[in-house]
Amino acid sequence: MRSKPGTMRPRPKKRIQVPQELVQFTIQLARGAGRILLRKLGKLHHIQVKENAGIVTEADKQAEDYLIKNIFRKYPKSSIITEESGEFQGTGLLTWVLDPLDGTSNYAHSFPWFCVSIGVYEQGAGKIGVVYHPSMNELFCGVEGAGATLNGKKIKVSHTRSIHEALLGTGFYYAKGERLREEMEIFRKMNEVALGVRRPGAAALDLAYVSCGRYDGFWERGLSPWDVAAGTILVKEAGGRVTDFKGKPTNIFSKEILASNDHLHTQLVKLSQ
Repeated sequence: MRSKPGTMRPRPKKRIQVPQELVQFTIQLARGAGRILLRKLGKLHHIQVKENAGIVTEADKQAEDYLIKNIFRKYPKSSIITEESGEFQGTGLLTWVLDPLDGTSNYAHSFPWFCVSIGVYEQGAGKIGVVYHPSMNELFCGVEGAGATLNGKKIKVSHTRSIHEALLGTGFYYAKGERLREEMEIFRKMNEVALGVRRPGAAALDLAYVSCGRYDGFWERGLSPWDVAAGTILVKEAGGRVTDFKGKPTNIFSKEILASNDHLHTQLVKLSQ
């Protein structure tokens, strides 16, 4: 999803306002999928193990079907990238990057750290990021040029400047063997200097927590586009910074993400090496 470089001489970049109708529709989608998850919580009948990728439940599939059906009904030319069904290539400008249930292992055990994640992109540019945490009825929404909100109220990343005062989040994404040892070494370095490190198991929600200042930073490797598409927009619109582990620009197809309030970013980059 790359935007084409312009052929005209450089001009000040003009942001086009994201239609409010599109924002509200995305929010409604997330809440609708969240209702499906809550109805199925603790009542699962089918759990399928995916090789090297955790599990999938009937709730994942039902929530995803709901999202896809309603997106195509409203915006039939859309492209969609989603965890369970793969990719649908449309002819329109909008691409929807969906995780109907991030934190499936948590969900299957009725551990209430899971969410719906929806990122809306237009020719490679992030327009809307929505993460809905149905257990807490918390809806995070980031809109290009308009900032980020939590249940309609403006949010910002934290102001923490000292790594010793920082609460960080991370994940290992089913790493095993040598890969896990590498991840644990980074965890050790972070944990030795930070106030604390948490690993609850849903990257989209972790990024949402960075956007509202509950976490001061987050890092993880091996994620997929649907894990980070919405959260990346949230963090940026809340005034934060998102890069790879080397501090370089990243996109939703990169395999590394490091997000912070910016004050801590250089320190986190060094610790992630």
